[in-house]
Amino acid sequence: MSRTLGVLMDPIAAIKPYKDTTLHLLLAAQARGWRLRYYEMGDLWVRDGIALGRGRALEVRDDRQDWFTLGAPDVAPLGDLDALLMRKDPPFDLDYIAATYTLELAEAQGCRVVNRPAALRDCNEKFFITRFPQCCAPTLIARDPTTLRAFHAEHGDVIFKPLDGMGGSGIFRVGPDGLNLGAVIEALTDGRHLIMAQQYLPAIRDGDKRILMVDGEPVPYCLARVPMQGETRGNLAAGGSGRPQPLSERDRWIAAQVGPELKARGLIFVGLDVIGDWLTEINVTSPTCAREIDAAHDLDIGGRLMTVLERQSAGPLP
Repeated sequence: MSRTLGVLMDPIAAIKPYKDTTLHLLLAAQARGWRLRYYEMGDLWVRDGIALGRGRALEVRDDRQDWFTLGAPDVAPLGDLDALLMRKDPPFDLDYIAATYTLELAEAQGCRVVNRPAALRDCNEKFFITRFPQCCAPTLIARDPTTLRAFHAEHGDVIFKPLDGMGGSGIFRVGPDGLNLGAVIEALTDGRHLIMAQQYLPAIRDGDKRILMVDGEPVPYCLARVPMQGETRGNLAAGGSGRPQPLSERDRWIAAQVGPELKARGLIFVGLDVIGDWLTEINVTSPTCAREIDAAHDLDIGGRLMTVLERQSAGPLP
């Protein structure tokens, strides 16, 4: 009997199929015999202690013009799913947190959720790197302007960014001249929000490396996202270009430092961001770049994830 994999994601009709990692994972699951069910955020609720979802059967295709077919909606307990991929993009707001509560209930009722809902709440993608200071360049998380200014004075060239951004949004570089430092601090903190400050790393010119982790182990190739001319952000969403490349010894060391903690927390599919020799973020919500890496090196990253899910739910499909 085949297993059923749910996916909670942004509207599938709006994705870019040639680069979408969620579609990549779904294609791998379908190829291995998993039945697919599709959910959006508004399709989840709880009634009398039971996590429920209005799901639709989903078929996917690797076709840039016609990549999915949805069946009619029906309501069933989420706990009846064998597994569910939580692939909703940030913002990490109260609606997202409420969804993790529902998914945590579904998990208690029998569904394997990737990534684990409690870990999604606990492991802010910026803040989580503070668990691994040996892997990081000088980093500060604060909202006090005096403290933030002192960090800039100490390091001279600093990246400032919000704790809840994605795709390179809200990232500012303030150089040694301190131009616009006050305005950047004021805009990002709004007088009440913690923000992150990191020493600027010139190695960004060679790319912001995305290292994908599956069950605590690194995929052997990463995607170096190289900024456009005049940019400090390598994110593909900010116009960066992707260059697949093998992991360096330092990349593997960072992965070995972080991997056991990811595995212990149920963070099965994660993206590490590394600039030069330093870890800068740990992406746990909906890490991307699997399609770009697979297109270059045929690593079957989606298949690796499905192997983990099959093992965790009692072996491969017949």
